[in-house]
Amino acid sequence: MIEHIRFTVNRRAVALEIDGTTPLLAVLRDQLGLKAARFGCGLEQCGCCVVLVDGEPVYSCARPVASLTGSEVTTLEACRDGDRLDRLRDAFLAEQAGQCGYCLSGVLMSAFALLERNPDPTRADVIAALDRHLCRCGAHNRIIRAVRRAAAMRRSETVS
Repeated sequence: MIEHIRFTVNRRAVALEIDGTTPLLAVLRDQLGLKAARFGCGLEQCGCCVVLVDGEPVYSCARPVASLTGSEVTTLEACRDGDRLDRLRDAFLAEQAGQCGYCLSGVLMSAFALLERNPDPTRADVIAALDRHLCRCGAHNRIIRAVRRAAAMRRSETVS
């Protein structure tokens, strides 16, 4: 059934006439041209499609767009402006945390959300935050180190 749905994506108002059961991921990629979130499994199990909804990481592959009325959706594209994501990017590069890179947009969104709410996460905190992500390349340990490195970089910048 076609519905009129209004929400915000990357600080921009969006109004759509669309079947409310359409997955958010399809709207982001096909309607809005935002390609960072990727299709992995379609079953909310791999994490490639994770975006932030009202600041919380959510799977977008099976999330019906109708459930987003009034919500703020943030994709990796919006996080590119400013140093908050720069720290994560630099840490991931330093730790060589991305091998093929397919899962990284979802991983980065979950890591970004974690560091926003907890600037000094323990290893256990990082593992818990990233538990929903599947990296088929086996870079999990490097990814965990990269998130902790980004947190340390942030802390050292605020102390300076």
